[in-house]
Amino acid sequence: MELTTTWYLVLGAIIFAIGASGLMIRRNPLVMFMCVELMLNAVNLTFVAFGRELDDLGGQVSVFFVLVVAAAEVVIGLAIIVAIMRHRSGATADDLSVLRG
Repeated sequence: MELTTTWYLVLGAIIFAIGASGLMIRRNPLVMFMCVELMLNAVNLTFVAFGRELDDLGGQVSVFFVLVVAAAEVVIGLAIIVAIMRHRSGATADDLSVLRG
């Protein structure tokens, strides 16, 4: 049994659906942040699968740029989430008024 592009696309769709449902259901900012990262990784898997199917390096280059943006997001987003959690330990995503200052 050979792994074709379809298997990678189905896996990427499942991972993306798990991340999207976690983002919609959970209200904890840290869990929501991890769900966004899971969705980004699903998109990366899809890019690599299409790049392999088309014999093009465009998929890998796109993944590189997505990983750079994700790293910047981790630095900024995690700093904001940690600052909010230190200020209010039970903060949820609905408590956006904390960001007003």
